[in-house]
Amino acid sequence: MTQAQARPRRETEAPVKQQVVHFAFYKLAPDWWRLPQEERRAIGLELEEVLDRWRERVILVSYSLVGVRADCDLMLWKAASEVDEVHQLGLEIATSRAGAYLQPAYAYLSMTKRSVYIREHEHPGEPGDRSRIKPVGARYLFVYPFVKTRSWYALPLDRRQEMMNEHIRIGHTYPRVKLNTTYSFGLDDQEFVLAFESDYLSDFLDLVMELRESEASQYTLRDTPIFTCIKAEGEDLLRAIGASRIGEGA
Repeated sequence: MTQAQARPRRETEAPVKQQVVHFAFYKLAPDWWRLPQEERRAIGLELEEVLDRWRERVILVSYSLVGVRADCDLMLWKAASEVDEVHQLGLEIATSRAGAYLQPAYAYLSMTKRSVYIREHEHPGEPGDRSRIKPVGARYLFVYPFVKTRSWYALPLDRRQEMMNEHIRIGHTYPRVKLNTTYSFGLDDQEFVLAFESDYLSDFLDLVMELRESEASQYTLRDTPIFTCIKAEGEDLLRAIGASRIGEGA
């Protein structure tokens, strides 16, 4: 039995309104750091104005990776009703003054969708159909693309469910880590994008170590690169990218 056969859509069933989810990683160009602080401040404020305006239309959370990874400095986590909104926001950033210094490093496109392995399982405060992203505002977000082996999909659904039950059980032993799984089949190179929210780095480290020992782990084809992102909005974001108030330093 396939996943599609396991959850057939009834003709009378209203379609679920899914969200388009996008993770955009940027690297600040070397020329950015050579600008006078006054100019970085002005450009940074313009960028924050763009982000604030879009936060009224879509879910948008910004993160810093400065000093954490060598290949990217900024990440924007977006959830919108249509992919056109993701496109328009990206275009507005690219054509802003800040866009001249923001070099795209990675980008992952996905959509919300209820997992066939979850079935009746629900979390408080979340729609049962997993149709909407609801960030909890944790300090850290751990993001990575995920691809399973083709042999995984050749297994009977009941067999996969057994292994996923173990996966889910392990996840429940880490209540301070919230998982957001979105789907990329046919939309991007990966099959899923996993985004874990937590205030505790050690909890996520221990969770991943334990999941490595689960039976389902042997069917992982790719789960890198992994990004540790630090929530930074408003002045926190400007400070992270060297656009702090004059006199505060870079």
